[in-house]
Amino acid sequence: MVRADNSESHEVSMKRIMFAVFLSLLSSFTPLDVGAQTDEPTIYVIRRGDTLWGLSDRFLKDPFYWPDLWARNQKITNPHLIYPGQRVRIYPDRIEIEEAAPAPEQPAVIEKAVAERVFTVTGAEGFLLEDAIEPAGSIVQTNHERLYVGQEDTVYTDIGASAGAKVGDRYSIFKKMQKVHHPVTGDFMGYKILSMGSLKLTEIAEKSSSALVTKSYLEIGPGNWLLPSRDKRREVTLKGSDRELDGYILDSRMGNLTIGAEDVVFLDLGKAQGLEVGNLLYVLRDVSPNPDYVARDVGNLPKKVIGAVVVVELGNNTSTALVVKSAEELSPGDQVKLVKR
Repeated sequence: MVRADNSESHEVSMKRIMFAVFLSLLSSFTPLDVGAQTDEPTIYVIRRGDTLWGLSDRFLKDPFYWPDLWARNQKITNPHLIYPGQRVRIYPDRIEIEEAAPAPEQPAVIEKAVAERVFTVTGAEGFLLEDAIEPAGSIVQTNHERLYVGQEDTVYTDIGASAGAKVGDRYSIFKKMQKVHHPVTGDFMGYKILSMGSLKLTEIAEKSSSALVTKSYLEIGPGNWLLPSRDKRREVTLKGSDRELDGYILDSRMGNLTIGAEDVVFLDLGKAQGLEVGNLLYVLRDVSPNPDYVARDVGNLPKKVIGAVVVVELGNNTSTALVVKSAEELSPGDQVKLVKR
């Protein structure tokens, strides 16, 4: 769902409020003498080894702010390249980078940034199944008829030679969980699918096979789905966006009511809304005024920023995201916001 703000001034105000509040959440934050008391900036010259991630972390105490540094400066056409000798102007809420004119005898040297934040996706995150899917097969029994098995255990599948199966074929193991509904509208959003692990076929019969569990994220059992294996371990880097989106946390991977850093959540935004892998969204929560101290209409109080998530997998109208920061416990129903970079 995409919701347009009422005016450009409201958008600017919202961004400033979010950034200011996000800074206040950082336990390591201490006031810096970088022009906070005046409009005059502090000047810093980029040195060998500096990165956008490092500059944002050092001066703004929020390394996740680096896409803003990129977006604010048209001279930075590639966010992975910065130049020793460039001058930066440091304000309380931003860093502006200007191009320095190097001395003729000392030309600037391009320095490749290597410290931008990267998030590793293991394949255990799961997803929301929005449309019907036909699995390649399923696990029909375990060795010794055990209820659950793990890595290095033997299982039996309903995939055989008649389906073209061969010894050595690999499959990913999934478990179809409960329906997930939108916390506000009540609409059906999809079935939660947990990634359980992977297996390799070891013996083939006409309509069945035995297999070795090669990887286990959760306890594997009869009835689990099988899909052709994909090597889903990959790295995700932060990516700026050309739009603003508002949405909600639908559920967490394990169904927890309280969610923290490194947990996995599912959002009600996807490809159809313009979301992309690598987008960072702030997690917001409404603030209610204390009725004991309200003497007049105060309208809606500014929302507080309580965390941040990075998108690691996309569906059409949903997505899977990794919680990378949480100042408070997050919950299904919390709001998320993608800010235009």
